[in-house]
Amino acid sequence: MKYSTMTTRRCAALSIALWMVPFASHAQATGPTPPADFPRQPITLVSPFPAGGGNDGVARLLGNELGRIIGQSVVIENRAGAGGNLGTTAVARAKPDGYTLVLSQNSVMAVNPSLYKNPGFDPVKDFIPISQITSAPLVMVVRAESPFKTLGEYLAAAAQKPGTVTFATPGNGTLSHLAGVSIAQSKGVTLLHVPYRGAGPATTDLLGGSVDMLITSPPSVESLYSSKKLRVLGVTHSTAVGAFRDAPTLEQQGIRGVSIEGWYGVFAPVGTPKERVQYLAEAIRKAATAPAVVAKIKQDGAQVVASTPDEFTPKLRSEIAHWSTLVKSLNLSID
Repeated sequence: MKYSTMTTRRCAALSIALWMVPFASHAQATGPTPPADFPRQPITLVSPFPAGGGNDGVARLLGNELGRIIGQSVVIENRAGAGGNLGTTAVARAKPDGYTLVLSQNSVMAVNPSLYKNPGFDPVKDFIPISQITSAPLVMVVRAESPFKTLGEYLAAAAQKPGTVTFATPGNGTLSHLAGVSIAQSKGVTLLHVPYRGAGPATTDLLGGSVDMLITSPPSVESLYSSKKLRVLGVTHSTAVGAFRDAPTLEQQGIRGVSIEGWYGVFAPVGTPKERVQYLAEAIRKAATAPAVVAKIKQDGAQVVASTPDEFTPKLRSEIAHWSTLVKSLNLSID
């Protein structure tokens, strides 16, 4: 039987169309349906701390998976300074088109507005909360060769030599800073705070023996702890998992009233189109709950939250109120 050229082309076109159906269905099932015009270029995810810390690690882990879901690369940009204020402020002033986001944390979004006289941004007026990614305690670690085997020994040394026993943090005003001050006040000792521009450089100096202890997020030091280069003295909250699941809490060590949860979350500049925010929220939540991402976050000592914008917004407002009260009670202020 003979077929015309037109008939042959029509059959071929129909065959291709039918062959593509399962692939189109699969693509739609693996990710949220994007707006017609978005995204058409790479997305920049700013981490307001240096490379090598927990904020940077979570940003890269999330960004890698998110890029696969949205079909565009996610570029991680480290913009450190002023306890996270510089990078966060840069995103607040960025074009609100969905192509510039920030992975920040509650030390920046909930603490800094009360701690700094001019942080450069307003977390409520300048940002749209998209999703809280993680929840974790802070960890208190010393180098493996440290003479301090327990937090009690560390605090006893501080009582004997006031103002000489040091604790490092990723920066002034971070949750780590507030945790150290709260612990010192609860036990009536004086500790010397040594702030850094992120957990990476702080960890380097801890390993080098320049500081006695580091208070930071679990992902910042998990690999060094797991490889036995660091020893953990305690955690600030009872939700520790992964490598730090057996670490003693502050309450178990007789320090009551100091329970601190740290989190990372994604924010967009205010004015970002609603349909883009919704798409990004769905894609980010899917990325955060991918099995490989969940496994890594748990191993690092944190838990995945992956909240919606409607869940994350009241969480942020509640934390701003909480930390504002604490900062005032501690009479802390940074120019």
